[in-house]
Amino acid sequence: MSRIERFEQLIAWQKARLLTKHVYLRSLEDVFARDFALSGQIRRSAISIPSNIAEGFERGGRREFHQFLSIAKSSCAELRTQIYIALDIGYLNETVAKEMLTEAEEVGRIIGGLRRAVGRQTARRRRAPQSSVLSPQS
Repeated sequence: MSRIERFEQLIAWQKARLLTKHVYLRSLEDVFARDFALSGQIRRSAISIPSNIAEGFERGGRREFHQFLSIAKSSCAELRTQIYIALDIGYLNETVAKEMLTEAEEVGRIIGGLRRAVGRQTARRRRAPQSSVLSPQS
């Protein structure tokens, strides 16, 4: 397995990017686009997901990355809620809403798995003995 060096290589980011595109395209349709409050909020929630993954990755520290993944996962839940609202008021039909919800749930699961992996790495690092600055040189 090769080391991930760029956030664009993360499957979580790639799938979140696609989800954001789908949300944007749907929220630009018909009456949904004229509801500036909901269309704006659903777009912000969707944008928040890949943005937080990228920002956390670029921070360089595991603890910060873990925190930003938590925010991204929370944004997935916020997005799902807004999809339900759009369905309830007739902006999305059941088929489209179900597709979007499935996609958002998948992104949330992937982020959750990545978050757990980063958390395990962070915990292992804390338990590992620290090398001394004064260690003997060969």
